[in-house]
Order: sequence, then structure tokens, then C-alpha cells
Amino acid sequence: MDAHVSAPRWSLASIYASFEAPEYRRDAALLAEKIQALLGLLERPLPAGPLEAAILGLIEARDEASRLAGDMHAYAEAVYTADTRDARALAELNALEEAVIPLHRAEALLKGRLLERREAVLAALEGGLKPYRFYLLTMLEEARFQMSPEMEDLAADMSRSGGDAWGRLQGAVSSTAQALWDGATGEMKTVTALRELAHSPDRSIRERAYRAELGAWKAVEVPLAAALNGVKGAAITLDSRRGWYGEAGREGGFAAGALRKSAFQDRISEKTLNALIGTLEGSLPLFRRYLKAKARLLGLEACAFYDIFAPLSGAPGKTWTWEESSAFIADQFDRFDRRMGDFARRAFAGGWIDAESREGKIGGAYCTGFLKAGESRILCNFSGAYESVTTVAHELGHGYHHEVIKDLPPSRGAYPMTLAETASIFAETIVFEGALATGPAAENPAERRALIENNLMDSCQVTVDILSRYYFERELFERRGGGELSPAELCAMMEGAQRKTYGDALSGELHPYMWAVKIHYYNKDLSFYNYPYAFGLLFALGLYARYRKEGPAFAGAYRELLRLTGSASAEEVAAGAGFNIEDPAFWQEGMGIVARLVDEFEGMAGNPA
Repeated sequence: MDAHVSAPRWSLASIYASFEAPEYRRDAALLAEKIQALLGLLERPLPAGPLEAAILGLIEARDEASRLAGDMHAYAEAVYTADTRDARALAELNALEEAVIPLHRAEALLKGRLLERREAVLAALEGGLKPYRFYLLTMLEEARFQMSPEMEDLAADMSRSGGDAWGRLQGAVSSTAQALWDGATGEMKTVTALRELAHSPDRSIRERAYRAELGAWKAVEVPLAAALNGVKGAAITLDSRRGWYGEAGREGGFAAGALRKSAFQDRISEKTLNALIGTLEGSLPLFRRYLKAKARLLGLEACAFYDIFAPLSGAPGKTWTWEESSAFIADQFDRFDRRMGDFARRAFAGGWIDAESREGKIGGAYCTGFLKAGESRILCNFSGAYESVTTVAHELGHGYHHEVIKDLPPSRGAYPMTLAETASIFAETIVFEGALATGPAAENPAERRALIENNLMDSCQVTVDILSRYYFERELFERRGGGELSPAELCAMMEGAQRKTYGDALSGELHPYMWAVKIHYYNKDLSFYNYPYAFGLLFALGLYARYRKEGPAFAGAYRELLRLTGSASAEEVAAGAGFNIEDPAFWQEGMGIVARLVDEFEGMAGNPA
């Protein structure tokens, strides 16, 4: 990375100094003690009399064990993802997975105990258990979709060498996959570095990087296809036994069962999911207009896949330093809520962000929280492009969510993917609106056009590309139940999904290996980690529209909304903000904000000939 955009590595010292640190070893021993204590409590049925004290004791014991397990796993995962060649980190992840197997058994036993006294538990929810009402109702519902405790225990144990191991293989292979870039010097580039070149203003470089990237994926397609087949095969096997596909068999097919589970995990109704997907499908002509307008500005008949992230000719092409981006983000957060700005400054100053791009580090970005320390850590790959600035803002949105709920126990603070992405995209929107309203963009049409195009480029990814990934995963579940799929079949499925969404807005080759790129496909427990981004975009736009109406007073309401995300369904959280997310009109209103930007952008591009 060039010195003028140099980005930091994070510090994990305030979490644990190392795997050998006394605090880490102490917590490892304490975790085992807490899990055994919880299992001891669960050996006995709930008392015949009042349940409140017994259930509160179980929840507290479960929260203590979950907090320790979560912090230790997040630490080991942070060390590993920052350098997938770290053998010790991989060993610790394996050790932690083994250590928490009894915790999975405890979770299954707890659900079983609650189900045994279901009516009594329901009757007690209005007393001292009221703060845990949503958690307990969710546990009772989950109890309907679990195997026996012994089978769940076995499934958790086998996952270490099954679904979880396949997921780690994808991370290790994708983070180290390379292609030859310069034959004269022998220079190699990782796929992460090649994907960053999709933002180059030079079309020949973009195309060259695109072809090199596809070649790199081609070289590792066999192990990655095996990993994807392994992950989805494990999900289908386990969820079939848990009853997600219906008592009479595969009701509606494997895809329908996987979507039912996904909607439950995301705390949304199927009606909400259908309204969202319908809106995304209805928006495709809108985004094809955007891509065709971008092609005109690029002087092309149509965009190729490697033109999607191209900067516009005549655009300022500003390269952001890390210092500039961090100051700008904090200042924009201040405009919404000084608490949010101060949080960002603490993250920047505290070494919470690993933004340097390097070999061995995974691509993409994520944010993880540490409950004991009350801190977050962010991993990203900062390139100096404006898109990198918005990525940092996105992940800080997650971090601020963690900040707002850090005093809540896991049973009241764990939120679904849909509402997680709301916080991150809301943060992105704050930065975008601030960039439009301040500085050169307020006076310079070229600056404004560049910012709008960047925003639409992101929105296009969160709608059109996300919808293609949704279509791909739906077909993957439908076909994986019948047997393993070859790399060629996976590529054909991905290209078909992309043609269905991008349509005639793209010419030539697509990206058949997107199934290898996206880590979200490689989690056996969380399927369809794609539409939550679209949910987050449109829900965040609705929240931002309300902020513009209410002004600074909305900051407090926003914090309360974030605190509720772990204690209510998405429909209930939305209702608290005045929205009905089962109504397609809500989603269409959010898309209307995007449509106005497309109209302005088309005007900047001129009418098609």
C-alpha cells in the first residue's frame, strides 16, 4: 500500500495480550467451570412451584458462559482473520470449538426444560421475567426445531471437522489465492489486491485484474467447491433432522426450508421477506437505468462486469489518507449525535481498527464486539478510495450498535442480521449526506456527480448484486439436496443469477466465481446472509428520512431503537419507529429515495441517443 494512504493495524492488547496471557488462560478455565455449573443446574427439571427465580438463575448462568465464550472466540477469530497463516490462532479456534460443545448441549437442555413447562413459563412472563420475554418466547420456538440434546451435542462436536472446518478452508484458500501480475518481474497479487483494482480509472487495468482474478479462482475452484458443498450439505442434513423442512418431508423443497429458518433467525415474518424481495425485483429496471447512464459517462456502449466499480471520467478521483477519512467520519457522526462522533474518535485513537491490506489477511470487512472490555474491533482493507471511507463508516455503525447495548446481557442484546445491517448502513448514509452537503461537493458538479455515483454503486450492489446472490443461494439449496455440485455447475448457476438481475445493463462476461468470493455462503448456521443488506439499506433510508424531519431529537430515539434490537422482532422494532415492514409500500418508499438519485444521475449523464 502507498505511504500516503497508509492504514493502521489494530491492537488487541486490551482484550488479551496473547493466547499465553494469564487472563486468557484464566478465562479458558473459567469458561469450563461456568459451562459445567450451567449443566449442573439443568440436570434437574424446573421446580413444580413458582418458576421465576429458577429461570432467572438459568438465564444468568447461560449469559455468563456465553459472554466468556463469545469474547474468547472473537479474539481468536480476530487473530486468525488478520493472518490466516497463524497456526496458533487456528489451534485456539479448534480448542474453543471443543470447549463450547457442552455449551451447545446446555442450550438444547435449557430449551427442553422450558418446553417441559411451557404453559407455566408463558404465565410467568409478565412478572420478573418480563425483561426476558422475547428471549424466552424465542427459546420456546427454537425448542420445536431441535434434535435431542444428545444429537445436538453430537452435531456440535462433528461440526468442528465438518461445516466449520469447510468454512475455515474457504477463508484460508481465498485469503492466500494469488495470480501472476507482472511476468517480467514475477510480481504476484492476491485476489484481494486484484479486486481492489476494479476501482482503477484505467479500463485496461480493470480488465486485466478481472481476468487475473478469475484465473486465481479457477486455480482453487476444486477445494472451494468442496467447501461449499460441505457447508450446505451439513446445513441440509442437520436442518432436515431439526424439522425445518416440515414433518412430512421437504415442504416446498430445501430452499423453502432454509428460507423459513433464515427468516426466523432474522426475526422477520415471511410476509416481510416477500415484501422486501418483491421490492428488490421491482427495482431492477431502475438500477439498469443507472448502469446504462454510467456506461454513457464512461464512453461505453454498455458496462462490463469489471466496469461496475469504475470511477467516472472527469471525477475528482481523490485519494483519501487514513487521517483524512477518520476525521471526516467522526465529524459527520457528530452532526447526527456527538456521542456517535466521540465513539468513532475512541475507536480510531484506541487502535480498534485493522485497515492495512496485506497477504494472509482475509478480504472484505467485519466488526466484532467484546462484552467484557466494552470495546469493538474492525477489520477492513483500506485503499484510499471513497468506497473505503464508506466501508469504515459502515463497520463503525456496527461498532456504535455494540456501544449502545454493551451493558445488556447476551440474552437481551443479541440481534439479528437484518437489524445489524440497519445500523451500519445508517452510518454510511450519515457520511454520504454529509459529503454532499459540505466541502467541494456542495459547489462542484463533478464532485457531486462522483458522490452520487458512489452511493448508487453501493446501492446497486446491495440490491441487484445481493438479489443475484439470493437467487444463487436459493438454487444452491434446491440442487444441493440431490447431490454435490461441480465447480462448473456452480459457475453456471452464478452467471444465470447475474443475468437475471443485471439483465442487459451488463455486456460480455459476468463473474462466475462470486460463489467463491463471498464468505457468507460458507457458514452452515447462517444461510441467506444476503438480503439482510437490502433490508438494512431500505430500513436505514426510512430512519434517515425520519431524522431529517425530526432533527437532533431523533438521536435519542435511534439509540433506543438500537437497544431494542435484541429484545423484539424486526416488525416490533420497526413499529416502534412508526413503520409497517410487512407492507410493500414501506420498502417502495425507501427505494423512492434511491430513485430520485438515479433521476439526478441520469440527468448528469444526458439522455440516451
